[in-house]
Amino acid sequence: MCLAIPGKLVEINRDGQGVLMGRANFGGIVKQVCLEYTPEVVVGDYVLVHVGFALSKVDEEEAARTYKALEELQQLGELDVPDVDDPNEDPFAKMGSPPIEMRPAA
Repeated sequence: MCLAIPGKLVEINRDGQGVLMGRANFGGIVKQVCLEYTPEVVVGDYVLVHVGFALSKVDEEEAARTYKALEELQQLGELDVPDVDDPNEDPFAKMGSPPIEMRPAA
C-alpha cells in the first residue's frame, strides 16, 4: 500500500541543480522533500509526501486527520528512514551493519 504522510513546510529552497526542495516537519521529525510537483506552496503550508515527493497541498485540518489516522494504524514507520540527503545524518546508523562495498566490474 502506498501512503502519503502530511508534513508542515518549515523551509523552501533550490538545490545545486535548481530543483525546488524543502524541509517538512512530520510530528517532530524533519525531512527533506522535493516540491517540484507543488510549486505553489509556501513555508507553513501542509503537503502530503510520498517517498520524498510532495504530491499535493492540504489544509491543516486534513493534515491533522490524516496524521492521526496513520498514527492509529501504526503506518508512520517510514519516518524512521534516514534522510540520505542530510550530511549530518548517517543513513546506515539504524541498519546495524556497514554498507555494501561497491567495486568496479573486472
